[in-house]
Amino acid sequence: MTDDSQKIATIDPTHNVALFTPDAKALEQAASAGMKTVINFRAADEKGGLSPDEERLVAEKLGLNYLHHPVTPDTLGPETVDEFRRSLDDLPQPVFLHCASGKRAGAMTLMALAADKGWDGDTALQEGKTRGIDLTEEKIGQFVKSYADRKA
Repeated sequence: MTDDSQKIATIDPTHNVALFTPDAKALEQAASAGMKTVINFRAADEKGGLSPDEERLVAEKLGLNYLHHPVTPDTLGPETVDEFRRSLDDLPQPVFLHCASGKRAGAMTLMALAADKGWDGDTALQEGKTRGIDLTEEKIGQFVKSYADRKA
């Protein structure tokens, strides 16, 4: 049983985005649900939640692969997304992706899928919105759109 604070947006069968900052219990639930990898987009100095090192220990104890790929407004660029896409290709799936609210994790996931599936920016944003990640009014949504349009 989950409440809205524990909401997960299933983008497709292999990409699940947490719309919250997961704790150890949420990681345990992700492992129980069959996730193979946890991807954390939070910066190391973000307040709240487990630190990346703590989260790595919990994930590995649960038998999950772990990737810390911090994304901040200052570091978000096409290279950051391309680097993430290369990492994602090498990780066991399905993956459980998160940041603090799901916006960065959702954006990164939508851009990776857009590049793989040939979606343009409007399609990527609509796919996200349909699944509970509405970035259409967000600044990061404009980046998603331009990245997807360039890759389409």
